[in-house]
Parts: sequence; C-alpha cells; structure tokens
Amino acid sequence: MKSTDELIDALLELSFAEDIGDGDHTTLSCIPADEIGKSRLLVKERGVIAGVDIARRVFEKFDSSLKMTVFIQDGTEVNPGDIVFEVEGKVQSLLQTERLMLNIMQRMSGIATITRKYQNLLHGLKTKVLDTRKTTPGMRILEKEAVKIGGGTNHRIGLFDMILLKDNHVDFAGGIENAIIKAKKYLADNNKNLKIEVEVRNLKELEKVLSIGGIDRIMLDNFTPELTREAVSMINGKYETESSGGITYDTIRTYAECGVDFVSVGALTHSVKGLDLSFKAC
Repeated sequence: MKSTDELIDALLELSFAEDIGDGDHTTLSCIPADEIGKSRLLVKERGVIAGVDIARRVFEKFDSSLKMTVFIQDGTEVNPGDIVFEVEGKVQSLLQTERLMLNIMQRMSGIATITRKYQNLLHGLKTKVLDTRKTTPGMRILEKEAVKIGGGTNHRIGLFDMILLKDNHVDFAGGIENAIIKAKKYLADNNKNLKIEVEVRNLKELEKVLSIGGIDRIMLDNFTPELTREAVSMINGKYETESSGGITYDTIRTYAECGVDFVSVGALTHSVKGLDLSFKAC
C-alpha cells in the first residue's frame, strides 16, 4: 500500500502532466526563462485557509528554487484582502504552478470552512463531525486533511483501514448476524486488527447487533431524532454511536443532542464550494 506522501506525489505528477502536457506554450512564448518575479496568494472571501503545506509541495516539486514566505498558517480564519503567502522565483515556474496550487487550496479551504461551520454548531457537546468516502477521486487524502484542518474528524480513509458493514454488505451476507460473524472470522484468519462498525436501519436490527456484540461502533442510518435518542439509550455507552444519512446544517445539533459520539456529513466533501483565492504578481 502506498504511503500518504507517495499518493500526494502521484497526484501532483498526474496533475502537472494533465495541465502542462508538452509545455505551457503561452508562458514559454512570452516570458524569458531567466526572468525572476514574485506572486502572492490573496484571500477574496471569508473562510478558513487550508492547503498551505500542500502548496509548498507543489512549488518544491515543480521548481525547488522557488522561495515561499508564509504569513498565514493552515486552520486560520481569513478575510478578504489577507495575504497568505508570497512566492519568489522564475516567472515561468510561478505561472505554471499557479492553477494547480489554486485548485488544491480553493478546494481544501472550502472544505475546511464548511467543516468549521458544522463543528461550531456542536459547541459544548461531545459529538464530533465525521467526513465520508464521498470525495474527489485521487484527492481524498487532501480533502480529509482539510476536514481535520477545519476541526472535523476523519472516518476511515478507505476500504482498507476499517470494516464497515453497511446495508448492502448485510443483505448480501444474509443478515447482520452472518455479516458480523464473517467479519470477525476474517480478521482472525488474516491476523488483522481493525475496528468493526455496523450500520443498522431500525431498532430491530439494533437489537440483533446488541445481542451479537463484538463490534466497535454502531451507525444509526436515517433514524429520526426520536429514534436516535431511543437507540442511544439502548446502546447505553457499550459501543460508539454514529448518526448518518441526510443530516444537514439545520438538523445536526438536534442529532448531536441525542447523545451520539459522531455525526457523519457527506456534504463536507461531495458538494463543497471552493474558497475564492487568487495568485497575483506583486
């Protein structure tokens, strides 16, 4: 399995290949190879900045002679007119890295901003906001890092670091009991130490899970707040609890007040608006 650094390097290589191809002919045609300049990242919209460390990797990977001076760190709340960083070096390099850096930072900052808003709604409660696997293909590591920068918590990174028995797994396995038994046997047979989470769709399935036991977290999928409160009471702290399914900005605190440990929100990553940023010569 590739490391996080290897995945990011592969993403950057693919992104440069996709964008530059056999050359940035606009820049090459009008900017001398030895011309030196400076550009700065400007904030144009209020939000939470994220992706500064990744931007540094973009610049270093493309041209290690570029010099970056950072004024605002990841996780900081920013306002229009703020300058996040300046980069000095070959103008050709500044122009060729501009769009990739902006694409990454605008996306990550948008995710961090919305995550901060959701987590702030839970102030004073134990409940944490979770992300999901509803991410942009190839950018999951960056998007989940943005969730953390915004104050949220990562759910599993992929299919490899946790067992999550969802409705389709349960149905194909012939029921919740079969799914749990098979999952525990698989872990034992393969000497793997992974947490097991089980999705339940109603109180009857919850009762079955509680009678079987041996898992770590129970996901209450598409429960009403009233049923969530009842389910949390039935679980009584024996397992971690997670609310999921159609939970919005307007309803998240109501679910959290039911006593769940986590609330998962796909909207953190699947439909987020990027934060407005620009990279201008100075």
